[in-house]
Amino acid sequence: MDAIDAKYIGLLSSRLQKFKKVKASLYNFRCPICGDSSKNKNKARGYFYVVKSNTNFKCHNCGASLSLNNFLKQLDINLYKQYSLEKFKEGYTGKNFTVEEPAFDFQKPVFSTNAEKANIVKKLDLPKASENPIAKQYLEKRLLNPNNFYYAEKFKQWTNSLKEVFDDTSKDEHRIIIPLFYQQTLVGYQGRALGQSKIKYITIMLNDDAPKIYGLDEVKKNKTVYITEGPFDSTFLPNAIAMCGADGDISKWGINNPVWIYDNEPRNSEILSRISRIIEMGQKVVIWPSSIKEKDINDMVLSGLNVQSVIESNIYSGLEAKLKFTTWKKI
Repeated sequence: MDAIDAKYIGLLSSRLQKFKKVKASLYNFRCPICGDSSKNKNKARGYFYVVKSNTNFKCHNCGASLSLNNFLKQLDINLYKQYSLEKFKEGYTGKNFTVEEPAFDFQKPVFSTNAEKANIVKKLDLPKASENPIAKQYLEKRLLNPNNFYYAEKFKQWTNSLKEVFDDTSKDEHRIIIPLFYQQTLVGYQGRALGQSKIKYITIMLNDDAPKIYGLDEVKKNKTVYITEGPFDSTFLPNAIAMCGADGDISKWGINNPVWIYDNEPRNSEILSRISRIIEMGQKVVIWPSSIKEKDINDMVLSGLNVQSVIESNIYSGLEAKLKFTTWKKI
């Protein structure tokens, strides 16, 4: 492993959960692409390793396989640009190192023509979920509209036709495809498992600079925007989006009056951390009342609750949010 790769792995170490050095040129950590395991926080199946002077990433859970260069590109676009520039200066270019020549103006890539946009949209060449009996039954059982989603019979194989993500497609699976559009362009998608998969959701971004947000093109940004954790939950609310695993500053996307809605899981440390951060930012957040036992909005709808009414009655900010949050954590 060369000095540049070692330097950037060192920079990543504090951001990768359960990170540890196994031996020389071999590092282990929780995979940030698939999350590794929501049930067992001790699972760590992501690795950095060296083959023929190249540093690579491999996850033995989701099967993701990337060069360090492309791993950085997915995780942190700015760190990726710094890394590419350093490698370029040292002469590490070409097939063996899979490092792109850096663009020195560092402008965010855009799809500049209608033809390019149409080409990306055509990549979603899949049947609607309503056309597949299994996907349709699953969605309708959850009171979701199957015409809003798509179906991939072989998720990994189809994903690799758009972007090389999986090096092993032998254990492929069918998934519901939840498209992520930005400026009417397909920029990514989530694959929701239909079988007994260990990973319920896999998020794939085709444009790393685009927002990892479901429904962004459809909302009226000058009004209150409800922000949920998952796309399915967002479909039950007016003027709503879903963060799809992301958790960042949404004001840069033109949303200035957000109401954050997290799952009703007071024992989930990650959710607690996010709610605490939102309250400290002075923004509005829903704190579920103790009478609500369901985990998420979809479950609440299925149980017959008037979710919109419950939400509107439990939006808090500032000191009141802190007090309600303290009580909710003890439920």
